[in-house]
Amino acid sequence: MAHAIVIGGGIGGLTAAAALHAHGWTVDLHERAATLEPVGSGLAIGPNALRALDTIGAGDPVRALAALHGEGGVRRADGRWLSRTSIQTAADRYGDPLVVTLRAALVDLLADRLPDGALHLDSTAALASPGDAAAPATVTTAGGEQAADLVVAADGIHSPARTALFPGPSPIRYTGLTAWRAVTRAPAGGLTPAEAWGRGLVFGINPLAGGRAYLYATAPAPEGARAPGGDERAELIRLFGGWYDPVPALLESVEPDVVLRNDVYHMPRPLPAFHRGRVALLGDAAHPMTPNLGQGACQAIEDAVVLAHHATAATRTGAPDLPGALAGYTAARRRRTTQVMRRSHHLARLTALTGAVPVAARDTAVRLAGLLGPTALVRQGDMIFRWRPPTDPA
Repeated sequence: MAHAIVIGGGIGGLTAAAALHAHGWTVDLHERAATLEPVGSGLAIGPNALRALDTIGAGDPVRALAALHGEGGVRRADGRWLSRTSIQTAADRYGDPLVVTLRAALVDLLADRLPDGALHLDSTAALASPGDAAAPATVTTAGGEQAADLVVAADGIHSPARTALFPGPSPIRYTGLTAWRAVTRAPAGGLTPAEAWGRGLVFGINPLAGGRAYLYATAPAPEGARAPGGDERAELIRLFGGWYDPVPALLESVEPDVVLRNDVYHMPRPLPAFHRGRVALLGDAAHPMTPNLGQGACQAIEDAVVLAHHATAATRTGAPDLPGALAGYTAARRRRTTQVMRRSHHLARLTALTGAVPVAARDTAVRLAGLLGPTALVRQGDMIFRWRPPTDPA
């Protein structure tokens, strides 16, 4: 039975481990943190990712978490709509809803699909050798060196495995933006999902199941900066406390210790490949992207099921060629993820505009596009949301 080692227990790593296990692989997943997810983070799961999750039986449980209804879209800081559409219109167009849920809820669903003993928390794993057609890849853990037919490097935006495969200066760059995320209780009357754009500032609101709300925001900041005294909620109130109702009240309801802050990075040039030898890069390790399209986790999920498809097809031949299978994985994923990565960064640059004239021009363009009809905004997602996973090699 083929053996895979997965480095990193984020969404991509968990999906890859679950997908490989579903295809008959033995898997070991090493996560250096003592727990899988921090409190306070949400994420969007688009129709493309739901179809990918269907391949491991996790699509319908995620669909059951859907809480978006009515209308949503893009607003100004004063609350006036720039563009809006029906949530149902988008679901009808793509055959599935956009699900916004707690990241921890998806993590639990994925972890439940791993076999007993496969998940190793508080366990650091480092790539020792990528292997080749004749030799396995090797990974060093606290228990010593381990060999594997396949190593999946899902070790994040600052991926040590990526550096080992492609030495040299880091390919990622700071965008000049920092991002906050928080979960709080929703008001009794409910919430309208929306993303509001100001001058260089973005604030998003999404209702969650169970009477909660997921909030996110971005703003220009020096790399590594933090709020005075570490009070990120106070910083959010300073930046967004004068925005449209219910933004101020939502921020006041947030518990200060659940606000997460992370700088936003991107990769100006794609990697030459997403693999070397028997090692495959996945998710942020392969194609870090800004959060503006809500596709970071979705593309990692796509990566995972495509990787499992190609790797499994190779093991079912008389003379397995894992490096060749991973070349197929790169071919299937590199162009698509580069397109999504660049579109997301372009949107980040639009929302980061601060000058009065550029901001007015941007808002006018978005408003005019919205006048083209209720599907104008939705159609922008065709390239992303119409994706479908490969068929099972069996």
